[in-house]
This record gives sequence, C-alpha cells and structure tokens, in this order.
Amino acid sequence: MRKIVFLILPLVLLLGCGKNQNDKDDAVLKKYISDNGLNAVAEPNGLYYVETLAGTGGSPTSASTVTVNYTGYFTDGRIFDQSRAGSPVQLSLSGTIGGWQEGIPLMKKGGKAKLLIPSVLGYGAYGNGTIPGNTCLIFDIELVNYQ
Repeated sequence: MRKIVFLILPLVLLLGCGKNQNDKDDAVLKKYISDNGLNAVAEPNGLYYVETLAGTGGSPTSASTVTVNYTGYFTDGRIFDQSRAGSPVQLSLSGTIGGWQEGIPLMKKGGKAKLLIPSVLGYGAYGNGTIPGNTCLIFDIELVNYQ
C-alpha cells in the first residue's frame, strides 16, 4: 500500500501543478488581450487567435510545409526571434512548437494572424535558449504559402 501512495502522490502533484500553470498562462494571456484591445478567439487547448488580415484559398495542415514571415515576442513586447524582412522562412509545421501547429492551420494563404501561445504549447516548463520556462509567447505571422 505504501508503494502505491508513493507512486500516485507525485503524479497528483504533477497534474495539479500543470493545471495551475495553465491557469497562470491563461490569466497572462487574458491580461495581454485586454491591455491591447484585441478581439481574440480562445481555442480549447489554451491558444488565442487573432486574425489581422483574412487570407484566401485553403489552409495548411499540421503536416504541411509552410512559408511564413513572423515576429516572436514576449508579452512585454521584447522580440526574441523574427524572420528577416523580405526573406520568408520555409519550414515543416510538424517540427515547430504546438502553438504553431495548432494556430497556423487556422489561417488561409496570404493571411496574417497573431497567435497568443500558452507555455504548454510553446517551450513548456524548461524553456529554450533565451526563452525562460513557463513563458507565454506572442507571434505575428503572415502565411505566405504552404504545400
């Protein structure tokens, strides 16, 4: 019986912490939306989507190769990554963070959107390079093309 308790307790604590982080992320993103007067659509997975320019034609899937212009920044406005002006980036969407895999398929070719990404769909608890763990991310994305 003691072994079962020791195995279940860490799992309960882990799941409880995850929900708490999701709640924190949601509060951060809702504040960003409010502070910036955005009309964002909440997706079931915690992603918020703001269409800034409607595209035309079809939409990519999470398995598509996409060509995009983008700027990634923190909720305080500091840019951490961006494509070069006039040089869109081509990449396999399946190799990107969950927020891109979920958000870019909501776009149509030629469209522009702002993705507000909770940490669980970004770089999670551990972060990546200059991105700290448990950090919400904002991306302005233009879907130039996809295949």
